[in-house]
Amino acid sequence: MKQILTAFGIGLLFGLGLVVAGMTNPAKVIGFLDFFGAWDPSLAFVMGGALGVTALGYRFALARPTPVLAESFHLPTKKDIDVRLVTGAVVFGLGWGLAGLCPGPALAGLGTFKTDILVFCASMVIGAFLFRAVDRMASKGRPLPG
Repeated sequence: MKQILTAFGIGLLFGLGLVVAGMTNPAKVIGFLDFFGAWDPSLAFVMGGALGVTALGYRFALARPTPVLAESFHLPTKKDIDVRLVTGAVVFGLGWGLAGLCPGPALAGLGTFKTDILVFCASMVIGAFLFRAVDRMASKGRPLPG
């Protein structure tokens, strides 16, 4: 129960930070990506602050023998860069640039009940299910639809 409450509190704090920083506002994000127009560099400070907090957090957390609320650390072991990773990163970046939202801020923005955020989140869930179905077919050697 302690882990669940801690995760909830941290997620709530993270979501609040995204809202306060303007990351749930697609216009703000698109303004950050508009280098040759009305560029808004403020999100660079948000990302820089997040990077700094993450770097310090990892330094302190990994200096411990075990996590505070778990038996062991669960760190990624795969380190190779492959076509699947690069393709996913490109699709993610294109979606972020076109919609002005990425998954974390979109989920944090669900509480606003804005139509564009609701449509984005619904599309994200549908896309995840479609990917899972196509990935399962491909891994079983079945031909992909289309």
